[in-house]
Amino acid sequence: MLVLHASPAQVSALAAVGPAVGALIALPLGPWVEPRRKRPVMIAMDLARFAALMTVPVAFAAGVLSFGQLLVVSAVVAAAKIAFAAAAGAYLKAVVRPDDLLVANARFESTTWSAIAVGPPLGGAAVGLSGPVTTVVADAVSYLGSALCLTAIRGREDRRRRTTAGRRAGDLLDGWRHLLTHPGLRPLLRGAPRRSARRPTPTDCR
Repeated sequence: MLVLHASPAQVSALAAVGPAVGALIALPLGPWVEPRRKRPVMIAMDLARFAALMTVPVAFAAGVLSFGQLLVVSAVVAAAKIAFAAAAGAYLKAVVRPDDLLVANARFESTTWSAIAVGPPLGGAAVGLSGPVTTVVADAVSYLGSALCLTAIRGREDRRRRTTAGRRAGDLLDGWRHLLTHPGLRPLLRGAPRRSARRPTPTDCR
């Protein structure tokens, strides 16, 4: 809005493109991440976000920044975020002892939700104090720092046996089939409340 003088419709489109990309690629990304070592995936996703975000200040400095570029950057960042999150949860089990996994998961989730709660207000304050372009640069550098921190983690991660592409596609179809045919999950997928055609019986409760 400050740099490109975007309209409300454009701002709404920019806000919606990330979740839309997530809805399209979340399920295919799971089978893609699953057979790979998780730390390289996380580092690659951090570097992808760094590179995508850094195109914004570069294009701004060259006077060629456009709304279309922001849409592409938003889509790339959203896709990388999903892949990173999928790999991070699995990687935690590879670097933490089983006895410490409960505490590690609690800290992991606490950090994640704290960032979700505190991040937007801090981001708004940063935009107000430093301007949108400088804030984007700082955001990009944070992903570069994350990648560097990941490279410092020690410990061997076993690579899982790669499944065939056909089997991964079959797993994906099985997942969708289960969601669409399950009487309890199908209404949740549609976003509609579940309505029971009859009263539950003691047999149902058992």
